[in-house]
Amino acid sequence: MIDLLVAGGGPAGLATAIHAALNGMEAVVVEPRPGPVDKACGEGVMPGGVRSLAGLGVAPAGHPLCGIRYVDGPHRAEAGFRDGTGLGVRRTVLSAALARRAADLGVRVVTGRVAGVRQGADGVTAAGLRARWLVAADGLHSPVRRTLGLELPDRSPRRFGLRRHYRVAPWSDFVEVHWSGTGSGEAYVTPVAGDVVGVAFLTTARHPYDVHLGHFPELAARLEGCAVTSAVRGAGPMRQRVRGRVAGRVLLVGDAAGYVDALTGEGVSLALASAEAAVRCLRAGRPGAYEREWRRLSRWHRLLTGALVRVGCRRDTARLVVPAAARMPPVFAAAVHALQ
Repeated sequence: MIDLLVAGGGPAGLATAIHAALNGMEAVVVEPRPGPVDKACGEGVMPGGVRSLAGLGVAPAGHPLCGIRYVDGPHRAEAGFRDGTGLGVRRTVLSAALARRAADLGVRVVTGRVAGVRQGADGVTAAGLRARWLVAADGLHSPVRRTLGLELPDRSPRRFGLRRHYRVAPWSDFVEVHWSGTGSGEAYVTPVAGDVVGVAFLTTARHPYDVHLGHFPELAARLEGCAVTSAVRGAGPMRQRVRGRVAGRVLLVGDAAGYVDALTGEGVSLALASAEAAVRCLRAGRPGAYEREWRRLSRWHRLLTGALVRVGCRRDTARLVVPAAARMPPVFAAAVHALQ
């Protein structure tokens, strides 16, 4: 019997396995796709996430991020990070760096899929393996979460993400969030290298990528003539409501643990923090404490992101977001700081 079986070989799953190995546990990751695993992602890691990566012994190549800037026509609001520097990093680069660190620590990654889970008094059986504990880090639409009956219905507007990369020198060291002001969504510009930026859209409208880009004429003008360096990737719906993050000997980590929205860019950082918390609770023999830890770690993210999504999805309030932030710099800066 191994100590920990991890379903999912993305950043959340690999970080969980690395934490387990650093704590003397034998960990095996089950992932159906060949690595490095890519997905639609804003690709910005907040300063807290960069510190978490350093604690794992992982330092992926990327582009330093100094803060967050909101843009809506002539209106601008920006706040620099107070507690260090963030990192813009390609999802594949991040996944590869975590995979190398996991391999160095003796973590095994096996090809497979965790479809069914059988629990007993002293262990879990899944994907033909038996372990003391199972961490499900199998993404936004987690099959393990669904199998365990932990999903809850959601009637809020369904938001989807699209991402593509462009060959162009970053024009800012800030993550730029462009608001359309119409309630249809936002565009996110993240520098991920000295000559590449990622541009992602979050929206309730199901249109092709270039249609969404046309809703942001200033951004479209900047990108005109730039070479496209990646295919469009999509994800969603974003919001995932979860009944709980602990079910017997199974813990949910990362997007599988529940998700509000990618609007504030906390996905990777929260995944890394919850991976550490999950292993800490298992090492202490207190798996039930993880639910409380997850709620504490995600509290500001859930409150601020939920509020912004509610405001941003309405045409009558979306156009007020950036002007209000520009008029109240201390409030905007405090919000950015709370999410670091």
